[in-house]
Amino acid sequence: MSITGKGDMKEFLFDRYERWGGAEVLSFTFDLQLFASPEDEGRTEDPSEKKLREAREKGQVVKTQELSQSAVVIFGFLILYVFGSWIYESLFSMTRHYLSSFSRVNITEKSIHLEFIKIIFEGGKLLLPLFVGACLAAILGNIVQVGFQISTHPLKFDLGKIKFDPATVMKKLFFSKQVAMNLFKTIFKVAAIGLISYLIIMDDFEKILLLSDISISAALKTMMLSGLKIIIWASVLLLILSIPDYIFQRREFMDSLKMTKTEVKEELKETMGDPYLRARLREMQREIVMKNMIREVPNADVVVTNPTHFSIALRYEKATMEAPTVIAKGVDSMALKIRQIAKDNNIAIIQNRPLAQELYKRVNVGDIIPEDLFYTVVLVYKELYERGRFSEAI
Repeated sequence: MSITGKGDMKEFLFDRYERWGGAEVLSFTFDLQLFASPEDEGRTEDPSEKKLREAREKGQVVKTQELSQSAVVIFGFLILYVFGSWIYESLFSMTRHYLSSFSRVNITEKSIHLEFIKIIFEGGKLLLPLFVGACLAAILGNIVQVGFQISTHPLKFDLGKIKFDPATVMKKLFFSKQVAMNLFKTIFKVAAIGLISYLIIMDDFEKILLLSDISISAALKTMMLSGLKIIIWASVLLLILSIPDYIFQRREFMDSLKMTKTEVKEELKETMGDPYLRARLREMQREIVMKNMIREVPNADVVVTNPTHFSIALRYEKATMEAPTVIAKGVDSMALKIRQIAKDNNIAIIQNRPLAQELYKRVNVGDIIPEDLFYTVVLVYKELYERGRFSEAI
């Protein structure tokens, strides 16, 4: 960073300077990162499951509006196509009634009120299928993308979110990826709908020229079919557009939820507890397991040793066990303690280096021995039987 100054300013700001082009240039260098706060740490970590779940509960989900919009349009026009004849007949009947016989009706305040209610009822009846179809399409379009999720959090008023920062506002309005994507979608929609309309109208141009020579119902049917084709094809293009838009929205959503390394550490502390406490808890669990093992050693039939590094205590009860079970095991100091307890309780100690190593590596305390070690363990119990230290058949 460089600061240029003249006169006495340099005398108390800096001790060293150099002259260049008649101007006194004062220079110094420092690392701006030294002034960075922890809040400025880059968000480089993917959001955790907890943060994604909390965002979903707040109504923040990945979705594209194009899918819902195209579904509403397609469903709406399909309903018009299916119920078009009925809607046309109902409108024709209402029009004929009010143009032919309405003049004979005694006009009073009450009669006008009744006719107004009748018109509302008939209009609601005609629009009901279209309204129901559009609502179902909108709901299904959102459920397909995000599942069934109801959240009132977006409706809550939070004064803390109201912050006026001109730089941030200008960036969001004119220089954000979301604005660029919306601009691209708008241009694509206008161009696509214009092209589709042109192609369909040119294809039906001869029929359109003959509309003045046919009946009103036939002309309306022709125009309706042309309009339906335009809407359907435009909606199909919107469906196609929704695929890259959904990918873009998902990427933006994940980027917006990214976490700093500090946030990840804090969340781990909240969900899993402090690392020191977890380490202490594991240590206490190990102590409990060791105490239980020590209490079980006097009940063992035999202790298989390495002879010095490993000790494994085995026990077999024909009535309750399918095979000999490891009731205690240890290495180094714990192995020495197991051997000492075995000696104090007059329990046989047999040295078998391969068997002791395999049992220690492969079998947890409380588990029976693996099938491939049955033969070796049977030989151990056979030796016990020959010594008169074990009486049950195995």
